[in-house]
Amino acid sequence: MPLTKVEIAPGFNKQVTQTGAEGKWTDGDFVRFRYGLPEKIGGWEQILESTLIGAAREQFVWADLDGRRYAAIGTNKILAIYYEGAFFDITPLGTALTSCTFDTVNTSATVTVNKAAHALEPGDIFLFSSVTPPTGAGYVGADFTTKPFQVVTVPDSDSFTITMASAAGTTVNGSGSATVTPYIKPGALGFTYGFGWGTGLWGGGQQVFSTLNGALLDDTAGTGGSGTSITLASTTGFPSTGTIKVGAEFISYTGISSNDLTGITRAAAGTRSAHSSGAGVEVFTGWGIASLSQTLTTDPASWSLDNFGEKLIATIKNGQSFEWNPINSNSNALNTRATAISNAPTASVMSLVSDRDRHLIMLGTETTIGDTGTQDKLFIRFSDQENISDYTPTSTNTAGTFRLDSGTKIVGAVKGKDYTLILTDNAAYVMQFVGPPFTFSVRQVGSNCGCIGQHAMKYVNGAVYWMGESGGFFVFDGTVKSLPCAVEDFVFTTKNGDNLGVNYQNGESVYAGLNHLYEEICWYYPKAGSDFNDRYVCFNYQDNTWVTGSLARTTWVDANLYSVPYATEFTSTGVGSFPDVQGVTNINGSTIYYAHETGVDQVDTAGNKTAIPAFIESGDFSLNPDGTNAEFFMSMSRFVPDFKTIQGNAQVTILLRDFPSDTEASSPLGPFTVTGTTQKVDTRARARFASLKIANTSTDQNWRFGTFRADVKLDGMRG
Repeated sequence: MPLTKVEIAPGFNKQVTQTGAEGKWTDGDFVRFRYGLPEKIGGWEQILESTLIGAAREQFVWADLDGRRYAAIGTNKILAIYYEGAFFDITPLGTALTSCTFDTVNTSATVTVNKAAHALEPGDIFLFSSVTPPTGAGYVGADFTTKPFQVVTVPDSDSFTITMASAAGTTVNGSGSATVTPYIKPGALGFTYGFGWGTGLWGGGQQVFSTLNGALLDDTAGTGGSGTSITLASTTGFPSTGTIKVGAEFISYTGISSNDLTGITRAAAGTRSAHSSGAGVEVFTGWGIASLSQTLTTDPASWSLDNFGEKLIATIKNGQSFEWNPINSNSNALNTRATAISNAPTASVMSLVSDRDRHLIMLGTETTIGDTGTQDKLFIRFSDQENISDYTPTSTNTAGTFRLDSGTKIVGAVKGKDYTLILTDNAAYVMQFVGPPFTFSVRQVGSNCGCIGQHAMKYVNGAVYWMGESGGFFVFDGTVKSLPCAVEDFVFTTKNGDNLGVNYQNGESVYAGLNHLYEEICWYYPKAGSDFNDRYVCFNYQDNTWVTGSLARTTWVDANLYSVPYATEFTSTGVGSFPDVQGVTNINGSTIYYAHETGVDQVDTAGNKTAIPAFIESGDFSLNPDGTNAEFFMSMSRFVPDFKTIQGNAQVTILLRDFPSDTEASSPLGPFTVTGTTQKVDTRARARFASLKIANTSTDQNWRFGTFRADVKLDGMRG
C-alpha cells in the first residue's frame, strides 16, 4: 500500500474540536509558521547582567543626528536609557523635601528620616543631598549621597525608614540634616481596585506592600496549613482590619498578630488561586474601612515614549511629560535626568509626536493647563508647530484643542503613514494634519471597536492592528474591520477565572510587538488569574495565520536600529539591580532585557543555555487512507519523517484515540527520536484517529517540519 500523506494547513485553529480539526494544527508553544511550514522560534540572550527595578511598561528606540542609538525603557519605578551596553538612570525628580533629620538606633542599620507630611510610600526611591550626618552615629556624608535610597517603611506621615549599608554606632534622635528629593512616581505595579473614599492616596491613606511568608494553596487555608491566618514578611503599616490583594485574589482579615493576618476570608473578591511564598501583597488604607467596590480602579503605571528630533519625549500615563536631550551643553547627557516640558499639560493619558508637521500632541489631557483636576480623558491638546513648550492657541500659532465624543476615555494612539489613529474604549478616530487655520482634522472611522490597552496596537504595511477592549481583533486599512482569528475563543474566553484566556482586568498591560523579520505581530497578555504578561498570541500578517504560546514579555521593539528585536521580561520575585538603590527589596520586582532571534536557546549573560521547549500538535486525522470505512480501526506500521531543517533531534509522537471523547494516548513505541538522517520510523499504532506532535526538549535543538507520510491499512472493526 502506498504511503498516505497527511495534509496540515499552516496556523493554529482552536475554534473547532480536536476531532473536527482534521487537516489543522490545534496547539503548540514557541513555534511560528514560515512559508506554510511550522518551525521553532528563535532564541534570546540576556543583554545585561543588571536588571531594572520595577516592571517595564514601554520601550522606544531612536538615534541622534550622529547615528548614536538609544533605547529608552520606562518601568513603574524609573526611566532608563540603554546605550552602548549599559543602563543610565534619567528618571525625573520631584519636589525636594528640605530640613529632614535622622533617628538612629545603636547597632541597627535602620535609620528613621523625619519630615512632616513627607507623602512618601514604601518602595519610593529618592536622593539625599546637603547632608549633615547624625552626630556620633559613625556615618559620613558619602554614606548618604553616593546612591539612591528606597523607603522601606512609613511608620507615620512625618517619618519613614531606610536601610544603611552599616549599623549605627549610637542612638540619636532628630540629629543631622538633609534634603530628600524623590524620584517622580510613574504609578502602581499592577491593576488594583480602589479602596475607601480615595482610590490610592487621595483621602489621606497610603499603599502598603509586603510579601507572603509561606505559600497559599488553592483552598480555604492560609499559609502553613492554617485556615485562619496568613503569615507575611512584615505587617508594618497594615491597618488592624482590612483587605489584601495577592495576585488577582482579595483576602479580608479581622486582626493582626505579629506578622500574621488573622481571621482571614479567602476570595473576598476575585477568584481564589494558589500563590507562591514571596508573592507580593498590597493593601490600600484610607478614610474608614476598605471597600471591595470594583467600580473604582487604578491602572498599572505606563509611559508613552517618542522622539522630537533628537529629544526623547516621555509622558507618564495620567501624569507629566518630560524631555531628555542626548546632546546637551555639558556633554554629559547620559548622566543628566529628564526634565519637565515647560508650559506643558501636567496630566495626560499619553503623548506622541506628529512627525511630518512637528507638533507634540497630548491625548486625554487637561482643559486648563497646570490643573490636574481638569483632566478630560477625551480631550486633545497639541503644541505650536516646532515648539513643544507652547500649547495656548493664538492667531499667530498652530496650537489647538478638540474633544472626542465617543467613549469614556482615550486608550491609546498610533502613528500611520500620514495620519494618527486614536482609539478610545469604544471608537476609532483618524487625526490628520491639514494646516492653518484648523491645523488638524479629526473624523470618526469606527465604533464598537475599542482597544484593550495603551500599547495593544501596532502599525505595519499601511494598516493598524489592535486587540479589542472586550474581545476580538481589529484592523484599520482605510476602514475599520474585524480581523478573523482562528484562536479567538481560546484567547478571549476564561473559565472560572483560571485558564489561558486574557485577564481583562489587567488589559492595560497588553503589549503589541512587531517582528518584521518574520512578518508577525504578537500580543503579550496576562492570562486569567495573572497580574503580569505570561502568554502571547501572534498574527502573521503575510500569511493570515495565528499561533499562541507562553512567552512572558512586557515590552518589545522591532529590529530596526538594532539588528534584532529587543524585549523585556518582568519577574515579581526578582530584586532589580539598576539603579543601585540602597535598601532595595523585591517589592518592586525586576525587569530583564533580552535580544531576540539570536540562536536556538535561552542564554544568560554567562553563556549558560536553557532549552526552549517548543512543540506543535495537529488535530485528529483518520488513519483510513481513502476516507471511507470510518467504522474500521486502522494500523500504522511506519511513518517517514520530513524536516526542512533539523538541528540535534526532535521528538515525534503519534497520539491515538478511538472515539472523540476518549483521552488521547501515545503510540506504544513513542515518542520517537528523529534526527536529520532518520529515513523511517517503525511504530505500532492502532486506532480510528491519530494526531501528530512535534517537539524538542533539549538545548541546541532546532527544527522546521515539512510533511507527514505513513503506511496505514484497515485493521478490523473491533478494539
